[in-house]
Amino acid sequence: MNGSPACGRLYLVPTPLDFGMALPEAAPASQWLPTETLAVAARLTHWVTENAKSTRAFLKRVEHTHGLAAPLQSQDIVELPRSANKKGDHTPQAEVEAQARALLAPALQGHDIGLVSEAGMPAIADPGSSVVRAAHTLGLTVIPLTGPISLMLALAASGLNGQSFAFVGYVPQEAAERSRRLRELEALALKSGQTQIVIETPYRNTALLQALLQTLQPHTRLAVCCALSLPGQVTRSALVSDWKHDRRLQAALPLDTPAVFLLGR
Repeated sequence: MNGSPACGRLYLVPTPLDFGMALPEAAPASQWLPTETLAVAARLTHWVTENAKSTRAFLKRVEHTHGLAAPLQSQDIVELPRSANKKGDHTPQAEVEAQARALLAPALQGHDIGLVSEAGMPAIADPGSSVVRAAHTLGLTVIPLTGPISLMLALAASGLNGQSFAFVGYVPQEAAERSRRLRELEALALKSGQTQIVIETPYRNTALLQALLQTLQPHTRLAVCCALSLPGQVTRSALVSDWKHDRRLQAALPLDTPAVFLLGR
């Protein structure tokens, strides 16, 4: 059943990491995405997306280098359910799985479908995994395309353990609960050597950094990677004790941009 010629395929289409940022001018998509990824995106006419507006903006950039198979206004762009955007869709639930299968109906009619998020790779630190699961359930071929993934870029640049790592997403916003969670992650990292990767919305990046510096032990290594792959990107990796004593480390970070935080030994 898998890969039936009568069915379309699900392509996981990565997008540039600059969406939502106040840059003076959007760079060509070809700066981040290889020709093959752009070529596939250009020929697709059916999309499942986190945000329809950002997908249209992405397709306009694709059109600059590759002609679209159908005019932008004729593209079939369907957003993931609101619950998937707000709460994520990584945990299987009957209603979520049913909604995801419904989104793939065009593939059962022979249309290839692109799954896309606002920035980076869909279904990694973004919704979309329910659609991938549904595609496998329906026997569709799933093809991930090449493009930027901020978590992997950050891990490679951090100097921390890249052989064993865990992405744990967001930590609690409430101060006491956040500190408890950070201590828990630090204990795991120091005991096992497993790098722990955390993200936050840009307007809370400064608060998270201060919480990390106040909570973590002096000998724990902390890396902060901001605006990855973009103009002005900055990565700093140092022991917590060094972060506290050298204010230049913090001053260099554009914390109002998307950032990835990593801790370990």
